[in-house]
Amino acid sequence: MEPEHRFYLYCEGVKTEPAYFQAVRRRFGNAQVLIKAIGVGGVVRTVAEKAIDCAKELRSKKRAHGGSMSSYEEADQVWAVFDRNGHPRFNEAVAMCRDNHVLVAQSNPCFELWLVLHLEGYDKPASSSDVQARLHELFPEYDHSRSPNPNFDGLVAKVEEAERCASKQLRLRRCEGQPFGNPSTTLVCLTRTIRQAHNKAQRLGGNQ
Repeated sequence: MEPEHRFYLYCEGVKTEPAYFQAVRRRFGNAQVLIKAIGVGGVVRTVAEKAIDCAKELRSKKRAHGGSMSSYEEADQVWAVFDRNGHPRFNEAVAMCRDNHVLVAQSNPCFELWLVLHLEGYDKPASSSDVQARLHELFPEYDHSRSPNPNFDGLVAKVEEAERCASKQLRLRRCEGQPFGNPSTTLVCLTRTIRQAHNKAQRLGGNQ
């Protein structure tokens, strides 16, 4: 059977993002998802630095093995998950990640936009509080102040719809000349890769 793929996720948030990715892990178990909640009060550069440290450690391990690693280890990916949300050093953090083999799942204005896209094709410029309020309307189990980390299993069941909506948003922002403008999210790239890894391992496992 194809070895599991490991995804190291370094998240800015300590509640909503980890709760969502725990649901992703439950649904797509053949793609091992390792969640690191940094909780640095919105300092996206720190999230980037932690993810970069992980990527460097994995590369060091590869060199220690003479450049040869198992297919399990070769499949490892490191991701930084953070919001634009007015962070003054956001672009710097993204550039740092890209220069150090860390993939970025960015949301503008906030992660909750990605959650809303599981439920509707939301596509209008908005603040974080606007998006969070809309998520609460659509998914009452979520409340930014009181219950930011509900069980997201039902939402994750609709992840392919979110991917379609997010891809459409990204195309529209590019056409407008504002790639990653508000609203947009590249979390579609992360969940799609996790799903593909899970499905590939499942298919190959069934052929054993």
